[in-house]
Amino acid sequence: MESNNPNILIIGGGAAGFFTAINLAEQRPDLSITILERGKDVLQKVRISGGGRCNVTHAEFDPRPLTTNYPRGEKELLGPFHKFMTGDTIAWFADRGVELKIEDDGRMFPTTDSSQTIIDCFLGLADRLNIKVLTSQNVIAIKKEESWNIATKTSEFTCDQLVVTAGSSPKIWEMMKSLDHTIVDAVPSLFTFNLADKAITDLAGIALEARVEIPSLKLESQGPLLITHWGFSGPAILKMSAWGAVQLHGSQYKFDVVINWLNYLSYEDCYELLLKQREQSKKQLSNDKPFDLPKRLWSYLIESLDLSDKTWADCSNAKLQQLAKTLTASVFKIDGKSTFKEEFVTAGGIDLKEVDFRTFGSKKQDNLYFAGEILNIDAITGGFNFQNAWTGGWTVAQAIAIK
Repeated sequence: MESNNPNILIIGGGAAGFFTAINLAEQRPDLSITILERGKDVLQKVRISGGGRCNVTHAEFDPRPLTTNYPRGEKELLGPFHKFMTGDTIAWFADRGVELKIEDDGRMFPTTDSSQTIIDCFLGLADRLNIKVLTSQNVIAIKKEESWNIATKTSEFTCDQLVVTAGSSPKIWEMMKSLDHTIVDAVPSLFTFNLADKAITDLAGIALEARVEIPSLKLESQGPLLITHWGFSGPAILKMSAWGAVQLHGSQYKFDVVINWLNYLSYEDCYELLLKQREQSKKQLSNDKPFDLPKRLWSYLIESLDLSDKTWADCSNAKLQQLAKTLTASVFKIDGKSTFKEEFVTAGGIDLKEVDFRTFGSKKQDNLYFAGEILNIDAITGGFNFQNAWTGGWTVAQAIAIK
């Protein structure tokens, strides 16, 4: 077996691994740094992020509101975000020739709209800074003696400082357990809801602001809701799947979801508006909708109550009460989930109580650091998971640089 002895070894050739390596090498060119990547290519999640555009970060420039996008890690990231967050990320990339732009929803992408821009930046800097990048290096053992000893299927390494940025790798998690770390079991986060109701899935493509609840799990969310050919998606659903990842996993993804198609309008206020509509209109309900709802959705809702061919005057109080309930609390049976595009995110990883967030260092082992999704930190969609990777990588680099 080939033997290697870098000062710093980083397990994981993704966003957090490269960011750690580059920031450290820029400060300490005297250190030898090696990145080990299990696959044949590095930065694969960067490549597919944001539909191939790379959602680098999000335009939220205050640490505390930024933390509220992390179902797990909100409290722990507040301190680190005061040292390195969105504005620092933008400046970091700009200083290295990569300009970012802000989209209407706050997501930030390279102006080239290509993830290859980020990949080229990282690979170019790694090459210039003499960072060794080794692919097809599947780590099979990690041991701590006087220094760290790492074995892959083809090589052996020793190093003074070990940084683990291997994401949700079950094998690496098992190795962390052997080093006395607690692993919070992985459960999916950021997914959409499946349902078998063809009447609603036939409305695929409709999007609107809505309020969504799962009463049995005491979960609620608000925001854009998208009807798809398999069920429900959009930010309202994705946020709920992230915040409720553990509870939804426990339910085996079978539950009732309640949707208020009128967003914040209450049942009582809706009923009052329907009574006024009956007083003022002689038209059929199908031709006279009192709310700003997509026409196909309105048709579906009134058809479900056999009101399509009725005039407003035909509607009894009982029927209007039924309609008000349907508009503000439609119930659907969810049966399963679908992963959100290729951007699969899991909740789970190193227990956050075992990490010193001043350095992102292990409280269990000296000279061991973590960054990225190996930690039990995850975020809603929109660039927040990458911001966690940048902040963690930068903080680890600062901590090692002054040793």
